[in-house]
Amino acid sequence: MIYKSLFIDLDDTLWDIHLNGKECLEEIYNDYGYSKYYPTFNEYYNVYMPSNNLLWGLYRQGSINKEELIVERFLIPVREFGIDDPEYAKKISDDFLERTTRKTKLIDGTIELLEYLKPRYRMHILSNGFREVQFKKIENSGLRPYFDKIILSEDANINKPHAGMFTYALKNTNSKRDKTIMIGDSWEADIVGARNSRIDQIWFNPSQNKPVEFEPTYTVDSLLKIKDIL
Repeated sequence: MIYKSLFIDLDDTLWDIHLNGKECLEEIYNDYGYSKYYPTFNEYYNVYMPSNNLLWGLYRQGSINKEELIVERFLIPVREFGIDDPEYAKKISDDFLERTTRKTKLIDGTIELLEYLKPRYRMHILSNGFREVQFKKIENSGLRPYFDKIILSEDANINKPHAGMFTYALKNTNSKRDKTIMIGDSWEADIVGARNSRIDQIWFNPSQNKPVEFEPTYTVDSLLKIKDIL
């Protein structure tokens, strides 16, 4: 066993951000009367998600800050209808984030995998998510007992994939670079970031996307296949 420490991403690696987030967005759509702008929830969702993904990419790169992200992702779908009030967007964002903390759907195999790994490794969450929601999501989903430390980009003041985030995590978990492996679903944030930080990687890739420019240390299309590696 060459690894001692595991860095594990949270959203869409363990906690199902796609299903949980979509449920919350549909609640927002219904509770705020967005049917007057979009006849169906799917029409709203198909506008929200591409811009949300773009904004998260800019946030990871450091091109926008947290406040710009949370305001813009809720203004972009309604700006064409004459709504351009940052305070309105902030209110909806706060409501949305609070709702996410109460959602508990996990990626298939999460608990079985963590039960297997817990006696064998020191495990730490490494996430770009926001402090006010990540801890609640972890607690409410029953994940907290499996992890020694929760390392968030807001604590490091830098986001994955930047090397500083990984260096901060190594230092604050007393982990050695060559004895640590990163497990995550995001090619850019988790896999490219870890590789550039000289940390081995397990790419959780259920969609079986093609890697770009290099092969990760390992690739799996289901969480339970990690048991064959670790």
